[in-house]
Amino acid sequence: MLTAYTLELAPSRRARQSGRLIMAAPSSVFTISRVAGMLGETEERLQELASEMEPEDGCLIVWGTGDQSITAFTREGVEYLEQLIKDHKAQK
Repeated sequence: MLTAYTLELAPSRRARQSGRLIMAAPSSVFTISRVAGMLGETEERLQELASEMEPEDGCLIVWGTGDQSITAFTREGVEYLEQLIKDHKAQK
């Protein structure tokens, strides 16, 4: 069983002054290949849907060495993807 924890970040002095939104930091993310398996979708399909998402929706880019990167999702991002899949299927 996977357990997710959320770490709340204290607002910085600069954030309070600028009126920026402070978000909780995710403690773990799921790679796009893992999410594809969880949802029974292809990575290509999820990449298309992820292009409609913002970091606030739970979609992140994880950078590796060199120019390598991979799309990853928070738990909330996986839920958001599930809703996008339902919405796109309903439109067809």
